[in-house]
Amino acid sequence: MANLRKAHATVAPLVLLPLVITVFTGTSYRLLRDWGGLGRDQAHWLMVLHEGEWLRQWFGPNGETVYVLLNGLGLLWMLATGASMALDQLQRQLRKRTS
Repeated sequence: MANLRKAHATVAPLVLLPLVITVFTGTSYRLLRDWGGLGRDQAHWLMVLHEGEWLRQWFGPNGETVYVLLNGLGLLWMLATGASMALDQLQRQLRKRTS
């Protein structure tokens, strides 16, 4: 479990910023479109950030795809390792109570 905790802690700083950008821009886009009255063209810059479209200038046409893929895999990794550690902690607490 110590190795999993270390791996989780190592990956966390790498996925934090892309995930925060994705959440912030996706939520902002929807709220500004629905409640802010902005049109699709006015809020498009948020989708450029949200989808990693801006990476095309450095990584070509696949930059956006790689960004989305790595962002998704990073989120799945953090969820899986975090859930595993949480379940392990819960099992320890339950064993402690029954002994």
